[in-house]
Amino acid sequence: MLSDNFGRQFEYLRLSITDACNFRCNYCLPDGYDCDSSREFLSLAELQTLVQAFAKLGMKKIRLTGGEPGLRKDLTDIIALCKQTPGIEQVALTTNGFNLKRNIDAWHQAGLSALNVSADSLDSRLFATITGHQKLENILAGIERAQQLGIERIKMNAVLLKQFNYHQLEQYLAWIKEREVTIRFIELMEIGDNKAFFRENHVSGDLIKQHLLANGWQQKIKHKLAGPAQEFYHPEFKGELGLIMPYSKDFCHSCNRLRMSAKGQLHLCLFGDNGIDIRPWLTANDINGTCEAIQAAMENKVATHLLHDNIVGSTKNLAMLGG
Repeated sequence: MLSDNFGRQFEYLRLSITDACNFRCNYCLPDGYDCDSSREFLSLAELQTLVQAFAKLGMKKIRLTGGEPGLRKDLTDIIALCKQTPGIEQVALTTNGFNLKRNIDAWHQAGLSALNVSADSLDSRLFATITGHQKLENILAGIERAQQLGIERIKMNAVLLKQFNYHQLEQYLAWIKEREVTIRFIELMEIGDNKAFFRENHVSGDLIKQHLLANGWQQKIKHKLAGPAQEFYHPEFKGELGLIMPYSKDFCHSCNRLRMSAKGQLHLCLFGDNGIDIRPWLTANDINGTCEAIQAAMENKVATHLLHDNIVGSTKNLAMLGG
């Protein structure tokens, strides 16, 4: 199993398969996707080598991210190759949901076992203001279809924004009272391109946590393959709630995930410096060489990010690595 010099073990890979995104979220890509850079994303064959190498090193969960992974026409094939790789127990997808309703049946059949969908507001007009698209009703219909198919791990992600959706907390809670869906509030993170927006809109997730605990919500014990969210349940609610709070104390202490960019760079932290290029081994279909390159890179993983010191590394926007 992969481990670092701080005793942390890594069984969870966030695998970006494209950095392109068709939404214009005000906290990430307010001016839209920049098409000027290379779009030579990892091929299906390269991805297969990558997944087999990580599985050999003990990786059990793969989350496919973007940009927007739904833009890749071979997404169904990518889900299938992950699912069919011995050792991979869970294949998850994070998406903005723009084509979820149309494709969820095929993705589920290919082996998708967990789904995270971005929904930064439950009000269609505010959703369009934040994302630049009138897609909310279609996205919610896709989530409903995923429930009908029996996908058990369905989550809706919302980035907390002081000037936009922060006041909608009670609306979200009312929505999950009769729905078996988890809402996850993500604390806005400072990145290279959003410094002014961050100062104007950052909300501490701890404020939400204290509100939940004061109103009968109880914190759950994490599953070993779970991500960084603190999760809560309420006996009177069918749905649950999660908080991702990167500015909280000891956030990095339980880190169990690595990240791969869509162009073959291994990132040890979302807020680290430039990634480590392992694509030559992927192109050569060299599983053992890939394993060795990954293991060597782990020597450089640091104990914690430096967000508290306003050091955001090389991350310009969250679409680069899927957050």
